[in-house]
Amino acid sequence: MKWEIVQGPAYAMLKINLNPGESVTAEAGAFVAGKGDYEVKTHTGGGILTALARRLAGGESIFLNTFIARTPTALWFAPSLPGDIKYLELDGELIVQDMSFLVSHGDTRLTVAWKGFKGLLAEGELVWLKVTGRGGVWVNSYGAIETIELRPGESMILDNFHFVAMDSSIDYKIRKFGGWKSFFLGGEGVVAELHGPGRVLVQTRSLPPLAATIAKLIGRG
Repeated sequence: MKWEIVQGPAYAMLKINLNPGESVTAEAGAFVAGKGDYEVKTHTGGGILTALARRLAGGESIFLNTFIARTPTALWFAPSLPGDIKYLELDGELIVQDMSFLVSHGDTRLTVAWKGFKGLLAEGELVWLKVTGRGGVWVNSYGAIETIELRPGESMILDNFHFVAMDSSIDYKIRKFGGWKSFFLGGEGVVAELHGPGRVLVQTRSLPPLAATIAKLIGRG
């Protein structure tokens, strides 16, 4: 298997070249194009309970597509939002924001790592996925991706809508931002309190401000 990220970083697309017998699994809707003879199998990834949890909580598709090459095959995948793509090796567990999962390879399984605060915020419920196994995962972002290394004993506060992925060694707690006045008026809402060691991937843009700006412009029209 060979791969490269093309047209990045603002409008990145993933190109993967598979040898016969090799396969990758992609988020439904991520497929752009394919060249060669390959089979596509549609399934729920981590089982029907995880699939339904994603659908009910996060609004994401409950299906994944696995592409299996019969001959040398080239596949192209792209996320739904403009931004970057990054590859993460997997040997154990990774925590990935639901909308940031793009493609995986190897022996991997998806389950829901955390979901909550339904009805608490207008943005809806938070959904993080746990990707388990051995292989690799390509994650995508809205905007660019910054990797922050937390050493043992170090901690940080991260806005939940800027979260992309992190090592499972990170201990985390989801809480409101500051006091109730900051929570409702400060524009931050819910944040993640993270404790190292491990990597944390964050994205430089957040969807709610964009949605609010668009809604404001539509309202003026």
